[in-house]
Amino acid sequence: MTSVKEIHVEKAPTPDRLGRGRFLFTDDYSVFDWGKMPDSIPEKGASLCAMGAATFELLEDNGIDTHYRGVMDKGDATSLDAVTLPPQEMVIDLTRVPELPHEGRNYDYEAFHSAAGDNYLIPLEIVYRNRVPVGSSLRSRVEPEDVGLEAEEWPGEPVELPEPVIEFTSKYEESDRLLSREQADEIAGQADVDDLESLAESVNQLITQRADNVGLHHEDGKIECLYSDGNVRVADVVGTFDENRFSYDGQQVSKELLRQYHKRTQSEWVESVQQAKQNAKEQDIADWRTLCDADPQPLDREVVSAVSDLYTAGTNTYIEQELFDVPPLEDAVSAVEEL
Repeated sequence: MTSVKEIHVEKAPTPDRLGRGRFLFTDDYSVFDWGKMPDSIPEKGASLCAMGAATFELLEDNGIDTHYRGVMDKGDATSLDAVTLPPQEMVIDLTRVPELPHEGRNYDYEAFHSAAGDNYLIPLEIVYRNRVPVGSSLRSRVEPEDVGLEAEEWPGEPVELPEPVIEFTSKYEESDRLLSREQADEIAGQADVDDLESLAESVNQLITQRADNVGLHHEDGKIECLYSDGNVRVADVVGTFDENRFSYDGQQVSKELLRQYHKRTQSEWVESVQQAKQNAKEQDIADWRTLCDADPQPLDREVVSAVSDLYTAGTNTYIEQELFDVPPLEDAVSAVEEL
């Protein structure tokens, strides 16, 4: 089980074949890798399920293999356009996820791949960036000219990149770790890092085009992939307000809104999280949460309601279906601007 969705196994995968299962999307949310937060956001789970289904169907229609097999409706798997009520369950092919042994922050990927065989979830996240906001860690790692910008210094405002930047991070370590291309290639096992990069570029292009068509701006996102029978497929969930950053008329329409809200209203907790992560790295401790000396507090009721409307109205816009009975996205954006 992840922090925001449950995995139900119907047919377990084996070393030489995929299984079958379902994602049940809950209304929980997580920010800063904390895990389940004190509140739930009504209809957030159905929002992510519908957006993810729409994106998977977009990818499949354009020749990109995924593990998606439909959404559940009245006990059967079907396409998103066939449902009349917001779905909360997604049918997927299941692959194997071996244990990743570790001592402190030293992870044994050789043992992972020895157990994985030819059928496994690749322990990487492939991140793509179309826009660099103020405060992005990318600004501290590279110079503007390294990403194609004609500037000696990073400007004090968000910047659109001339070409997307692709990066790799760890998937199953306690804290996400930025990886070099060589490290990513080693961690990927039998999967080829060039194929993963090319796949991320194609996914990004399709989501960006879809967002442009409906009036959203696609800023960045990530994919996760499985390796099976010599092929790579897009896995987990992709193209949602949790996995990707979208904006509408300059306002965030994604989980980024919740991140920024916590930075403004619960700065002590956010600072405690950042310090705990740094201390864990210095002390070679895997679980940084044990070093955190503060807990997140519940959100005000009006914040929960406004964020719920933002997720659902944004989903209606993205999938071009009126699945949720909510005000138009313009109204939902106006409401969160006042938070």
